[in-house]
Amino acid sequence: MRIIAGEWRGRKLRAPEGDTTRPTADRTRETLFSMLTSRLGSFEGLLVADLFAGSGALGLEALSRGAAEAIFVEQDAAALRALRSNIANFHAESRCDVRATSVLALGPAKRTPDLLLLDPPYASGAGAVALDKLRRLGWITPGAWISVETGRGEPLDVKGFAIDATRDSGKARLHLLRLAAE
Repeated sequence: MRIIAGEWRGRKLRAPEGDTTRPTADRTRETLFSMLTSRLGSFEGLLVADLFAGSGALGLEALSRGAAEAIFVEQDAAALRALRSNIANFHAESRCDVRATSVLALGPAKRTPDLLLLDPPYASGAGAVALDKLRRLGWITPGAWISVETGRGEPLDVKGFAIDATRDSGKARLHLLRLAAE
């Protein structure tokens, strides 16, 4: 795994030990960030939330492309070790807020991210549950973009959100969403 573009382009990422975490493949990450770039234009100055963060590949990719700060939420111990190692290797500690907890245990948002990147375990339904809770706790505002990665054949059933785009990449399906107009 490597950073695809930006300041840290080509730098290697450490993956968590074991098989509990499934890192997003480089090609899938490249597809996702191409989709996001066409909508955002630039990542400059954004606050990004990398939820179900694993190695932190998604949030670190956004930081490499100019995001100002990233919040990483991960509960698995091996993934947290890899995540903290990757942040330290990129000397990005001042731009990162690591929260060693479950996404479902987060409290109300103190600051609202511009971009939320969710990569929950496939076939768990955790993405839809997390989106509902995050919306109720003020983590998602009308201007925010949300990415959810699921398994290729897995539907994403979310109420209160409009799916802007869906794209298959390898074993993954990428969904870009926004809050639905009320």
